Amino acid sequence: MTEKSNAGLTAQGPLTKARLYTGDDALVIHSFDTPLGSLAIAIAACAEKSGPNEDSAALIPLSDNCLVLAIADGVGGLPAARKAANLAVLTLQSSLRNVDDANVRTAVLDGIESANRSLLELGAGSATTLVVAAIREGHVRTYHVGDSAAWLCGQRGVMKLQTTPHSPVGFAFHAGLINEDEALGHDQLHIISNVMGSNDMRIEIGPRFPLAPRDTLLLASDGLFDNMLQDEIIEIIRKGPVGPAVAELWKLARQRMDGTDKEKPSKPDDFSAILFRPNR
Repeated sequence: MTEKSNAGLTAQGPLTKARLYTGDDALVIHSFDTPLGSLAIAIAACAEKSGPNEDSAALIPLSDNCLVLAIADGVGGLPAARKAANLAVLTLQSSLRNVDDANVRTAVLDGIESANRSLLELGAGSATTLVVAAIREGHVRTYHVGDSAAWLCGQRGVMKLQTTPHSPVGFAFHAGLINEDEALGHDQLHIISNVMGSNDMRIEIGPRFPLAPRDTLLLASDGLFDNMLQDEIIEIIRKGPVGPAVAELWKLARQRMDGTDKEKPSKPDDFSAILFRPNR
């Protein structure tokens, strides 16, 4: 059993307004109370690179009955990756401003499309992934572009919902053509087949899925998924407070990025993860 750590965790109290994380701090681990449930985020720059954090995130409460969460991961190796990720979450927040709960789906899609147009208009070749979860009336709906992903698991560790990464390796793994170890060691793990900042961008919309009282929703960039196995992640997040759990995810992923354990996956990268657990 994994011992959970509170290292770096700061309780922020109620989430009363939108909180954006745009890569300005080396490491942030925050927990919040919301009318819908408990919420925590960890976002950190990769210690093995000299550039800025290219992950961004947003926590957007629209009402006591609706909450939108998002993570964007700027595509490294392309120009202005951090700017692309920041633009994605800022445009999403702008699209959701003053929207009533019933029109969240339209506002999320409009925000993603608008951000994609803005990236294309920049003409710099910048790109980013994006995963969004809209929580409303005891249900969650996901939207994603790229390989940042959303999972939903129960208290006993049963995976209820899992988005498919838009990448050759992600599709092969979810189709059962390769196993998890083969996926994490694949020489094409870094390739993404769908991004914001492309004329061919497509938005994958998940089903309206029910949230049970002890379920845990995870959103994360590949800085988590490329450094930990699925069973390891689920064991950490499936029970206990979400604040210590997200801190533990960062702690273990960071250790893996060091590459000292040759038997475990290791891919240094920026890291971002959001956990949410409903009250009822």
